Amino acid sequence: MSSALAVNYAAVAAAAERLRGVAHHTPVLTSAQADAISGARVFFKCENFQRVGAFKFRGAYNAISCLSEEQRRRGVVAFSSGNHAQGMALAARMLGVPVAIVMPSDAPAMKLAATREYGAEVILYDRATGDREAIAARLGAERGLAVIPAYDHADVIAGQGTAAKELFDSVGPLDYLFVCTGGGGLLSGSAIAAAHLAPDCVVIGVEPEAGNDAQRSLRSGQIVHIAVPDTIADGAQTQHIGKLVLPILQAHVRDIVTVSDDQLRRQIRFFAERMKIVVEGAGALAAAAVMNRLVDVAGKRVGVIVSGGNIDMALFAECMARGAAEV
Repeated sequence: MSSALAVNYAAVAAAAERLRGVAHHTPVLTSAQADAISGARVFFKCENFQRVGAFKFRGAYNAISCLSEEQRRRGVVAFSSGNHAQGMALAARMLGVPVAIVMPSDAPAMKLAATREYGAEVILYDRATGDREAIAARLGAERGLAVIPAYDHADVIAGQGTAAKELFDSVGPLDYLFVCTGGGGLLSGSAIAAAHLAPDCVVIGVEPEAGNDAQRSLRSGQIVHIAVPDTIADGAQTQHIGKLVLPILQAHVRDIVTVSDDQLRRQIRFFAERMKIVVEGAGALAAAAVMNRLVDVAGKRVGVIVSGGNIDMALFAECMARGAAEV
């Protein structure tokens, strides 16, 4: 089945070479308390320390690198609530490529500011009424720009898979790999890497409860479209997974589970208080599933991809204050 998929491991390995010396080789952290709570030996791959604060830089840089010289000259357009926007903006600046980003007007202020600071042209739209994909497609057609979506793109998926490749290279085979899931680019790329590097590893995606479109799509065998989910995991407020993504999930992902916003708030606090790292809501999805024992991983070696750290500081403060109130 894997021979028919849009991405194979060779593409992930090639992406890793393009990213060598460009993307950060992010650290893998451990926590004795996380192990005690989960009953497993947990390895956290911390993409919150990646360029732009999220794994998205990997896929963005790889995708732009694969364009022809003529297309690079014309430029690219993307649509994103924040992390893909920042990844595309920085990658385009590094490669000397013009870039326009379609972003929702209610995207976190720090993500909007960073995208502009990296030099991108930002086009705002109303998330409730606008169609970001249609806006990007129109801009691409009008200006001759290459459209690089956040997840439904083979070169993006291959780039995202390099995070899991680094994790396996660092710690060896794992029994389980838990991956934060929005549109499915990171999950599908990670699943491709796992299938090659640790064939016995069980891959689990994790979504917010309010936005379980990937879970429903995997279980039904067809792409399910939902309304914009109301969740603090703003990086996972996608309405559907990609067409290239679903076949990869069907081939290599065991299941997709969901966590609540309250579980995400507690996980964000745990990361800050116990591991001294800042993680955003979407970045805490996979860890929250492990720490709340949504899957029985007792006695297993478990990988967790912490996908990003670009949290709105007001939300971060709220998570910390709520923890103090609970105590």
